Amino acid sequence: MTAAGRRVLVGRIVGLYGVQGSVKIESWTEPRTRIFTYQPWLLTSAPGVEMEVAGVKGRPQGKGLIAQLPGVDDRDAAAALVGQDIYVARELLPPPGKDEYYWVDLEGLEVVTTEGVVLGRVSHLFATGANDVVVVKDGTRERLIPFIQGSYVRSVDLSGGRMVVDWDPEF
Repeated sequence: MTAAGRRVLVGRIVGLYGVQGSVKIESWTEPRTRIFTYQPWLLTSAPGVEMEVAGVKGRPQGKGLIAQLPGVDDRDAAAALVGQDIYVARELLPPPGKDEYYWVDLEGLEVVTTEGVVLGRVSHLFATGANDVVVVKDGTRERLIPFIQGSYVRSVDLSGGRMVVDWDPEF
């Protein structure tokens, strides 16, 4: 899948606010209010169940964010949206800085060792607090490789679809 066709998870609807259809959202953008500049949103509640929403208005409220979605103007309509993930098209995001990557751009890359041994493809990544971890799958095996550039991740070639890692194939 090309980057142009990819979606990025940027937040989630986590609760209700008031009686006029506003919702509380959790944002994973930096800064968190930037989520409102990336539109339209694609809301998903289950695989294949999607709804595109444009024109969302929002604001900070205490430690969270409040959003008002067009056409959602009562508490019952808003309640149906709680738990839905908020995705945006990858091309709406700014270009990453030097040696920075969006996780969605790394997913699907072929992973090979510095000796040329193919380990599989990047399935997904997750954060541990200390560093991010790349999950590499080859159909039968899953490897967890710390995403530490220079130490374990030697190079990333997005256009070539390959990540080179310094990793023991038996580990």
